Amino acid sequence: MRHQVKGKKLSRSTPHRKATLQALSVALIKEHRIKTTVAKAKELRTFIEPLITTAKVDNTHNRRKAFSSLQSKEAVTALFETVGPAAKDRPGGYTRVLKLGYRLGDSAEMAVIELVDFNDIKPETKSSKKKRTRRAGKSNKPTSASESSTTTTKSDDADTEETKSKKSAETAEVEAKEQSTSESSEDTSSEEKEDK
Repeated sequence: MRHQVKGKKLSRSTPHRKATLQALSVALIKEHRIKTTVAKAKELRTFIEPLITTAKVDNTHNRRKAFSSLQSKEAVTALFETVGPAAKDRPGGYTRVLKLGYRLGDSAEMAVIELVDFNDIKPETKSSKKKRTRRAGKSNKPTSASESSTTTTKSDDADTEETKSKKSAETAEVEAKEQSTSESSEDTSSEEKEDK
């Protein structure tokens, strides 16, 4: 039994788990926000927050401690130059975990873990509305699209009045042309009758 044994195993052996947390930590330090599963995000908090606490004091000993955990020179440099000074006044709680919903492939619960000092804007969470399929019937509720269509119909009415006036002018011209052609045809037919 695992009495008072802290941390989750994440279905990994010890070296695999350590490598996973190292990789997630390096990504979080570089990007300031990553998307992962909820279990990994909660485990990552216990791994990275002590490192950020040590990064508040920049000296050789603390840099070596951080390098032994991260195994990445670029991540250690970013940790001590950007993340540590930003968290100087914060007494703890350097990360935030926000749940996103469930992954489509295996229904794993997903989350975003981010550094609090770098991300004040909350990410857009998945909406609870399901996407409509073609088979789904349309609802009878009025939507904003129908409201906008009523406003467009009013402007369309004004447009149609203008087009009607243009059409009436065009039809008047066409009728005048027809009358003139019919008169000319009558004239030619009357001339033919006179010749006979």
